[in-house]
Amino acid sequence: MGEKDYIRSLRPGRDRVRYYHLTEGKRVVEFLIQYEALIEGKWRAVVRYDSAHGDPHKDILHPDGSQSKEYFPGWSNAHVLTYGQEDIGKRWREYRRAYVREMRG
Repeated sequence: MGEKDYIRSLRPGRDRVRYYHLTEGKRVVEFLIQYEALIEGKWRAVVRYDSAHGDPHKDILHPDGSQSKEYFPGWSNAHVLTYGQEDIGKRWREYRRAYVREMRG
């Protein structure tokens, strides 16, 4: 089994990506990639791709504690992990703006 777990800064002290994956051979059996933003002095999970509950999916987390889910039927964990990395890498600023906008109502 191979395991990788780290946090990568996007903007030091303001935005980061939490990354985790567990492999068996070449197969990704568990993963998490999560964009987190420091807003009003607190680290907040904003968007997450993971394999929890058996199906790879995306969660958009809202300030009120609710979540919007998107599933990827037929996709492997490895494909959703890669897609999530690319999506967060391209859109983290947009996700942050939307989260802050929701906070301010």
